Amino acid sequence: MKYRNEWLEWGKAILIAILLAVFIRTFVFSTSIVDGDSMEPTLQSGERIIFNKFIYFVGQPKRGDVVIIQRTHKNYVKRIIALPEETIEIRNHVLYINDEEYDQLYLPDDPAYLTGDFGPITVPENSYYVMGDNRAVSKDSRNGLGFISGDDIIGRSEFVIYPIKEMQIIK
Repeated sequence: MKYRNEWLEWGKAILIAILLAVFIRTFVFSTSIVDGDSMEPTLQSGERIIFNKFIYFVGQPKRGDVVIIQRTHKNYVKRIIALPEETIEIRNHVLYINDEEYDQLYLPDDPAYLTGDFGPITVPENSYYVMGDNRAVSKDSRNGLGFISGDDIIGRSEFVIYPIKEMQIIK
């Protein structure tokens, strides 16, 4: 009888652990693989990242967040550049948001990462303007993805977990 109770307790503990893991994977954290060079130098193709699904249930995306965008055939990893109802423009490789210069500290000074002139463009309500950090090769709001609905943003990238030598917090 003692062994039966012990097995029952172990079974309960395992079931609770499995349910907790499923809950966390479904509603809190998930993983994604970076596909392509559009987020270099911040993220490299093939890196596995953990993204936070819960954060946008309790708050809104912020400028600079590296987000996961869900599309029918593929998810994209991009950086939020402009928020709903903001006006964005790039002149002489300088980003302006609502006519104020915005310093993109996440981009290196390398000329390869400079962005060509465009805009001004006003972001619609409940939409976001996103770009990859590697502006020269990124498919983003400028050239294919368009404005991103808040409903299509499924999480914020938090950590690179693979390869181990590249493990880091995403900024």
